[in-house]
Amino acid sequence: MLIFKKLKSFYLPYKEDFFWSMLFLLVVTAITVVYPVLLQLTIDEVVLGKQYDLVPWIALGFIAIMAVKGISTYIQHYLADIFGIKTVYDLRNALYEKLQRLPFSYYDNAKTGDLMSRLTADVEGFRFFVSFGFCEVLRFIIVVGTSLCVMFYYSVSLTLVTIAALPFLSVVIYKFDRAVHPAFRGIRESFGRLNTKVQENISGIHTVKSLSKEVLEIERFNEKNKDYKIKQLDTSAVWSKYFPLMELIGNICVVALLAYGGYLVLSGDLNPGELVAFYSLIWYILWPIMNLGFTINMFSQAKASGERLLEILEADETIRDSEDLKNTRKIEGHVVFKNVTLHYQQEETASLQNICFDVPSGKTVGLMGATGSGKTSITQLIPRFYEPTEGDILIDGRPIKEYELKTLRSNIGIVLQESFLFSSTIKSNIAYERADATMEEIIDAAKRAQAHNFIMELPDGYNTMLGERGMGLSGGQKQRIAIARAICTNPSILILDDSTSAVDMETEFRIQQALQEVMKGRTTFIIAHRISSLKHADEILVLDHGRIIERGTHEELIRNEGLYQRIYNIQYKDQTAIYQTSAR
Repeated sequence: MLIFKKLKSFYLPYKEDFFWSMLFLLVVTAITVVYPVLLQLTIDEVVLGKQYDLVPWIALGFIAIMAVKGISTYIQHYLADIFGIKTVYDLRNALYEKLQRLPFSYYDNAKTGDLMSRLTADVEGFRFFVSFGFCEVLRFIIVVGTSLCVMFYYSVSLTLVTIAALPFLSVVIYKFDRAVHPAFRGIRESFGRLNTKVQENISGIHTVKSLSKEVLEIERFNEKNKDYKIKQLDTSAVWSKYFPLMELIGNICVVALLAYGGYLVLSGDLNPGELVAFYSLIWYILWPIMNLGFTINMFSQAKASGERLLEILEADETIRDSEDLKNTRKIEGHVVFKNVTLHYQQEETASLQNICFDVPSGKTVGLMGATGSGKTSITQLIPRFYEPTEGDILIDGRPIKEYELKTLRSNIGIVLQESFLFSSTIKSNIAYERADATMEEIIDAAKRAQAHNFIMELPDGYNTMLGERGMGLSGGQKQRIAIARAICTNPSILILDDSTSAVDMETEFRIQQALQEVMKGRTTFIIAHRISSLKHADEILVLDHGRIIERGTHEELIRNEGLYQRIYNIQYKDQTAIYQTSAR
């Protein structure tokens, strides 16, 4: 029950709904136990006692009881559903909010499909037990307890003989619970992997088809699907093993009841009606006990789901606002790295080693180097997407931990190499960070990003609805909208992570000209593989294996016989060859 104790904050606020649901359940259960008593009176008093005048009263009583039971059942089910729905509403919101707060490092290892499975299937698994499982547990206690009391009232000796085998049934149920929980945990995890595979395939369907890998993807899906099938078969095997044994023990109880009860009737120590009532009451005990397997099934599923949900809720928020915050609405943009070293999770080699630089406000820094050299890692440390392992990062002379995360990131505009657009209008995507942006500001940002012209050619202009992840636009068009979004935020610090890689040379030239104006007065970090994108930078840092191996202006670096000069010679040698070919 530790899982439910940890999640109690989600269902305790609605304990009133639960209380009333349980109250009506008590009424329903009490009425259920009255049936055998009515049956006993009918046999002993009406049939054997020949008191036929009781028939109308018994019939009316039965109808009244049925009406009360029907109304009570409706109210009980409705309130139980309300209790579960309200609980998972808060739970799902808390999970989603938690996912928004978790750092980048969490998502480095998380799978999208698995997270979706947790927020859907696992939440519903938990809701089902909250709505019905708690009720079944209480129903079990009330029905069994009340039935035993009535049975002891009729005959103590027959009750003891009848329930003699129940301890063995309890042992079987305990072993069933121990076996079925790991099985359901395996099903949940396997379903998460299956969901992840489907999500990855749909997201990468263009790559799959372009490389003709449909057969390979089908085989990979079949592997995940087969694993899911095996996990379900394993669970079915557990059920098949234990339920016949439960039924056998239950039938032994019935045989003992009929044998000893028949003897008591023949000896005159028990009335026939009481034996019939006894037979009904024993099933009121046996069925709940055997159905306890179904309740354990719900409990095990809810427990497995709860464990997976708690893995999200209890995940460490390694990056959060410090207690020592200082109020700052606007950042000037003076960035300093002091001996910064960064290790990503479970990596022995440092991604950044002893990085030092000082960028005054309004200056532009270019970052160049091979893939994996640490360029993006530097820019991800500035908005605190990751925390440095060693060293300090200062903005305007203060450690970045002293800034509120929202304030820090709202002053930083970022354009990534792979632009992400939401399934919304172009206008909403550009004004995503600034909901109060005017149409004039949105259009101005689009013009600066060289996006206005192609937007106006679309059927609905800025009100054009985009498909998932910007489907319907080319890579260059998506990137220009992403640049417009960054410009619209009016940031003090601008980070361009190879932001013109998906556009042609002519468009890149026009965007760079526009960005020259945008970058005035802003501290700008530019990651690029084309030297043409970095030539105007106030300082260029050349990285290799997480270290700065060269630094200086474009003119200074091409005079050195280093990596930058070699890249320059390669790029401009290729361009010279093209120009010479064109001249011929």
